[in-house]
Amino acid sequence: MAITEFTAALNQVASERNIKPEEVISTLKEALVAAYLKDNPEIDEENHGLIADIDPESGEVKIMKGGKDITPAGFGRIASQTAKQVILQKIREAEKDSIANEYRELIDTIVQGYIFRIDNDTVIMDIGKTQGILPISEQIPSERYSVNQKYKVLVKDVTDEASGSSIILSRRDPQFIKELFAQEVPEIASGVVTIENIAREAGERTKIAVASKEPKIDPSGACIGQRGVRVQAVTDELNGEKIDIINHSPDVDKFIAASLAPAQVVDVILNHEEKSASVHVEEGQLSLAIGNHGQNARLAAKLTGWRINIAGSDLDEKVDEKIEENEAE
Repeated sequence: MAITEFTAALNQVASERNIKPEEVISTLKEALVAAYLKDNPEIDEENHGLIADIDPESGEVKIMKGGKDITPAGFGRIASQTAKQVILQKIREAEKDSIANEYRELIDTIVQGYIFRIDNDTVIMDIGKTQGILPISEQIPSERYSVNQKYKVLVKDVTDEASGSSIILSRRDPQFIKELFAQEVPEIASGVVTIENIAREAGERTKIAVASKEPKIDPSGACIGQRGVRVQAVTDELNGEKIDIINHSPDVDKFIAASLAPAQVVDVILNHEEKSASVHVEEGQLSLAIGNHGQNARLAAKLTGWRINIAGSDLDEKVDEKIEENEAE
């Protein structure tokens, strides 16, 4: 009994879809034994001792047991149908692998998608050739998602599981901010302006430190754009998340002072051993420097990597009270 159509199809599919013929043959042998057992339920499936033999030249199939040919009459039709199913299965697997590999190349870049469905708190998005997962841990807490909404998302990872590959998306990762600015600021896309660091509390506020390789280009000005059009485009995509753009400086005191924007800093005293800074601001700037629930100071510390202690001029004793007031609000 020959299935030469399978052999011809196998060779064609193998070349077109980059499928290894040996893998198809191996899967087919297992499927043929399973098909035989299905039609012969009296045989012990765990200790059947059956093997499927396929002639690589003619495509002839035999079911063997203990070296004896026990192929039943009419098994050719079953073999042909099984072969077609196996080929289709391998094609689907190859296509999924190809798509997964394509998105692996897109990790840390932005794609456009729309919400296909929502399973509990997990958002499933159509991102073109496949679907991606936006888990709750990668969502912006203040956003409320619904089916058919369109969003830009970061391809964060491609994971391999028993059921196949999963494409993990994010709107919360700081890299998402970097890629949004790269889309809006040509100087970042070209590498003239670089984002040195990002501190983010998604949905509320982000601070980014930027630098320029060209002395004539102001990095924060390039990111803000004329009349703030560039930074506003990013803010709109983030549904109003506040963004502070700060020029990075090799002088730590200047960098720390700038990181506390919009507050105006009077003085910065550094303790290099403890990597901490005592920052003095005018009395009227104390609330701005600390921020709501301490957010501004917290993000500045994260951005610079220094522990920051803030005090108003002649108001050191009031700082703790002010922080407690903000936290109680």
